[in-house]
Amino acid sequence: MKASACCSRNKAPASKWGRGGEIASWLLPTATLALIPKCPACVAGYVALATGIGITLPTATYLRASLILLCVASLAFLVVRRLRRLNAARAASRCGTTGRKTAPAPPA
Repeated sequence: MKASACCSRNKAPASKWGRGGEIASWLLPTATLALIPKCPACVAGYVALATGIGITLPTATYLRASLILLCVASLAFLVVRRLRRLNAARAASRCGTTGRKTAPAPPA
């Protein structure tokens, strides 16, 4: 009997670097979203301190909104990717336990 395609996957365990990258991909947008200041004046001040470039308050407002949108989009992407992986793992684990067997080939 041949195993179905979902059961024949051999996945290597995650390395330390891969696991660390996955954790960082969650931490970076989460920390950025948590640390974004509420007022545009603070954003302009932080940009001036970090880069030495002064920006206007409307520019700081757009920058803040863009950062929030980018962080939320990044987290939404990570959630969707995680859900797809969980669904794939669930389907692969059910593949061997459902009792389904492939039908034998008809005689030639």
